[in-house]
Amino acid sequence: MSTKAFFTHDEIGKDKVGFAKTRSIIEAPFYGNNVTMVTSLAQAYELAKNSPGTIVTDMPVYRGEEFGLPSDAKVLLFNDGSITGRYAAARRIAGEPGVDTDGLDKICMDAIYDTRWKKMYHAVVYIGLDPEFMVRAHLLIPEGEENIMYSWMLNFQYQSEFYNKMYKESKLYANEPDIYIFSDPQWKGTTQTDLCDGKCLSYFNTATNCACILGMRYFGEHKKGTLTIAWAVANRNGYASCHGGQKEYTLSDGSKYVASVFGLSGSGKSTITHAKHGGKYDVTVLHDDAFIINTDTCSSVALEPTYFDKTADYPTGCPDNKFLLTAQNCSATLDNEGKVTLVTEDIRNGNGRAIKSKLWSPNRVDKIEAPVNAIFWIMKDPTIPPVVKLKGASLASAMGATLATKRSSAERLAPGVDPNALVVEPYANPFRTYPLVNDYEKFKKLVAEKDVDCYIINTGDFMGKKVQPKDTLGVIEAIVEGTAQFKQWGPFEDIEIFEWEGFVPDLNDAEYVAQLKARMTDRLNFIASRDTVKGGFDKFPEDALAAIQKVVDQIESLLI
Repeated sequence: MSTKAFFTHDEIGKDKVGFAKTRSIIEAPFYGNNVTMVTSLAQAYELAKNSPGTIVTDMPVYRGEEFGLPSDAKVLLFNDGSITGRYAAARRIAGEPGVDTDGLDKICMDAIYDTRWKKMYHAVVYIGLDPEFMVRAHLLIPEGEENIMYSWMLNFQYQSEFYNKMYKESKLYANEPDIYIFSDPQWKGTTQTDLCDGKCLSYFNTATNCACILGMRYFGEHKKGTLTIAWAVANRNGYASCHGGQKEYTLSDGSKYVASVFGLSGSGKSTITHAKHGGKYDVTVLHDDAFIINTDTCSSVALEPTYFDKTADYPTGCPDNKFLLTAQNCSATLDNEGKVTLVTEDIRNGNGRAIKSKLWSPNRVDKIEAPVNAIFWIMKDPTIPPVVKLKGASLASAMGATLATKRSSAERLAPGVDPNALVVEPYANPFRTYPLVNDYEKFKKLVAEKDVDCYIINTGDFMGKKVQPKDTLGVIEAIVEGTAQFKQWGPFEDIEIFEWEGFVPDLNDAEYVAQLKARMTDRLNFIASRDTVKGGFDKFPEDALAAIQKVVDQIESLLI
């Protein structure tokens, strides 16, 4: 797949592909006489290295020449100030109830006008690393923000002879124009706080593949903002958009097993994706954050070549830091040789980040041709044992749609809020801009029509007992090897359990059953609430609610 960038005069005009109002506002400034085209990663590196405030460490970029960087390239550090994370409240999505696109369009027009006094940079990347799915994306960003641009080009696939040829040979989807993203982190804000946050805005019109990001310094806003649009493109063209990880096991008999894992930050998603399992299998990794599954062939494509990871768990001197390309929101110091080196472990602030090269995972692939065998919803729900298997397609997808975790003990809760209530993030993807039913139907199809197995993995604690990584990996290995013995779990017709030693639930324990009912009721209430939240934008089909209600009813039978 490739997207459309050039149009004949007959293709240009009102109501034609690529020429909607918001897109026309965002695309035009890319051709201004104040715009400089950035044509290579080496050029982006030099601009970022010389940008005011950049900390050029003495840490070499490992095998940087393979990425088109100078042989003496160093890891660059840039700090954003006090804001070191994403800000969901700034997101406005065209098409959602209550979003005033006319008003937001005018804010974008004024913001773009104000950048006429600035030098702007235009960078281009590919999202998707196989001819089956490649989307071309453009970023326009002001001088002074070169580090964001450089990290953006590293995070996605910068243009190279190899990928340019691949893109040229891929099939053109004439209904999908290139992605255009206008960004001004230096935006001074607006008094129109009835339309958006007065200091920042992430405005997406994913139906026409464009976005405007204003007042947002954090690189993660640009990474996820770009993925937001790419996932919407994938959704429209028959793919399940996945914020998760995928790996392929090759067993001793030569058979393959492809596992997809979905979980929120801190759930263990990346740990599971990159686990080597003590060398028991030949493991290849697709990605640990962004990929898509073809719902017809069940093959999968990675969207990014590199990894945007937290640095909290990678102290100075950690061997993994050898693969760093850029770092954000970390500190720096001089080592005993007088060299500038990173200070990680979130000493300066929370959520220190770095982009790691593709070389960090030597078993990386960009596409897994073999069909996916299993989906694992990773949750931190203290009422669920380390693993259960979901048999019904509606229940399997509904549980993914109510993928949940416990609240953090650091959260300040309003009076009356149940501290044990689950926090739900459907399919672990907070970056969806299309109706939730689209994901629901795609994952349901994988289970119902493509015989994909579906499991819930609990990586938190089970009724006060911590599920250790060795437990999680042990469960997964048993499933992959086909030795896990599942049986019906109590009265639940559509749930099977593999009884892992030390974590067998007692369905005769009234307190446990009451908590299980409460947590399943959380899910039931979430699905029911979508009928009215955002004007029903994310309303589920009736079978989703019925699948969870059935489980709740079966729990109630235990309380009689």
